[in-house]
Amino acid sequence: MSKKLFLDLKGYPETINKLSFSQLDMLSADIREELLENVSKTGGHLASNLGVVELTVALLKSFDPLQDRVVWDVGHQCYPFKLLTGRRKQFSTLRQQDGISGFPKTQESPYDAFISGHASTSLPVAFGIKKAMTLNQDDHTVIAVIGDGSMTGGMAYEGLNNIGKSGENLIVVLNDNEMAISKNEGALARYLSVMRSKPNYFKVKDATDVALRSIPVVGDRLRNLVSESKTMVKQALYPSTFFEEFGFTYYGPIDGHDIKSLCEVLAEAKEKREPALIHIETVKGKGYTPAERNPGGFHGVSPFNIETGEALKASGVNFSEVFGRTLTQLGKQNSSICAVTAAMEHGTGLQHFARAFKKQGRFFDVGIAEELAVTFCAGLSAGGKIPVLALYSTFLQRGYDQLIHDASIEKRHMIIGVDRAGIVGDDGETHQGLFDAAFLSTVPNIKVFSPSNYSELKLMLKYAVYKGDGLQAIRYPRGAEAKNLENYVATGKDFDHINADATKTVVVTYGRIFAEALKVCNLENPNFSIIKLNVITPIREQAVLEALNYKNVVIVEEGILNGGIAMQFASKLMTNGYSGKVKISAIEGFVPQGKVEDMLCKYKLDANSILEAVNECEI
Repeated sequence: MSKKLFLDLKGYPETINKLSFSQLDMLSADIREELLENVSKTGGHLASNLGVVELTVALLKSFDPLQDRVVWDVGHQCYPFKLLTGRRKQFSTLRQQDGISGFPKTQESPYDAFISGHASTSLPVAFGIKKAMTLNQDDHTVIAVIGDGSMTGGMAYEGLNNIGKSGENLIVVLNDNEMAISKNEGALARYLSVMRSKPNYFKVKDATDVALRSIPVVGDRLRNLVSESKTMVKQALYPSTFFEEFGFTYYGPIDGHDIKSLCEVLAEAKEKREPALIHIETVKGKGYTPAERNPGGFHGVSPFNIETGEALKASGVNFSEVFGRTLTQLGKQNSSICAVTAAMEHGTGLQHFARAFKKQGRFFDVGIAEELAVTFCAGLSAGGKIPVLALYSTFLQRGYDQLIHDASIEKRHMIIGVDRAGIVGDDGETHQGLFDAAFLSTVPNIKVFSPSNYSELKLMLKYAVYKGDGLQAIRYPRGAEAKNLENYVATGKDFDHINADATKTVVVTYGRIFAEALKVCNLENPNFSIIKLNVITPIREQAVLEALNYKNVVIVEEGILNGGIAMQFASKLMTNGYSGKVKISAIEGFVPQGKVEDMLCKYKLDANSILEAVNECEI
């Protein structure tokens, strides 16, 4: 790792206050170099972090991060903050097992104000922290940093509404790196916004207010008249009134890579002691040409070559890709099919459908608004379309009420592609897909499929589209199908019974774990049987009846134990009078970051653990 003159200095974040603005610029260059050196090895979120380096430096120079609190929305952009708040020595362990998290985490450092991993939460969180400060008679400042993408989420607007009317000294920094919120209307609007960001502008404005109010008799009337005239001009020319209607003082747009300007406007907003929104413009991927050219591609990366920007290992085919391509083929056959996602077009493989049908108006990206996505699909279904919604399991959690109320009661025919189901690996607790099997099983009128390989995924998606009645969900893991399932032929049955002639023990499982069970099931000399659930909700009674024939039942689930499929299957066994041994391997609590294979081993879901459980039962 190369020497970095300013990042190598000791005592951050306090050291920042000893550096000049020109030295802070050099510190920013050091941070970018450090980010590239480490993320190219560990993988992680790169482009967003490169874009907030100067903002991070300015925040730490302007505030005391242990007394004033910085709340990062999503947390994708917290790496520079971690580097400058005592975690540089651990930075090589980023997103690794027992290393530092890729997201803010209060258990990791007192500098992290709140855990984050899901979008649009920063404003409600910051509002809560600030209100607690007020109740404790603490007048420190809370700063929420939110991206323009997260501003598409409904909670962001709920936060704006409550913060604005509260009058609290809370600063919202809107990091606009794609101009997704609004664009500048002409040079005059730009000129006015720049003027508003200058300290001299604020001083002149305040001095004018004082001077007008001091005029006897007519002072207040003159001041109000000037204020009303100014408001009319702003409404016609200046795009700030949206936030000001919420009760915020609006500053910007500000160059998000100019540390001096950022510090000046942060100081002004802090001094005002009222709700403030600072709109900054940044370049996603700033300072690294491949990321600047393709910020979406460098949002979340696997290890890559710094010189070329190319991944060290080709990503290849995965479940998301197969889902997207299969849906595109079905879309060519049936014009009623529509695809919907929530800011995850590429992550869910829907870029293929979008490319084929966006011009026809059949692809919808609703932004970070999962609740809306579910209800929107219910509306499409009510209008005679066949909506297919693709979401990560962890984000589908936000649409639970809508699944029940809007999709289930009237049995709307819609399909949910539950991507990243199960353990996802390096992103840790906030992104694991551990709860969908359990909570989806509580929704009436739903059928939930769990394919183990690509062949089954294709077959299940076709069934859900053409034969499905009401709400259908298909859950599948992150990554590729297991090597030992590449030639496994989908049967189309609700469950498969493998090695049914075995007499002692049956392993009941589904999804990715079937591959693990099959690794230790000797087909030539079978010592245990496998019941593979292809439909996990509702659990088929015949599968339970066949399990009753065994002395031992081992149930293995890559999901939460409490309320999960394993517990439900065991309950059905007991209801049917089963008197043999039942052993369950499932997950309790939250799964930390780490490689998927390591986490499967840790939670007793891998092949060796399954064999061990079988042998324990047969003793």
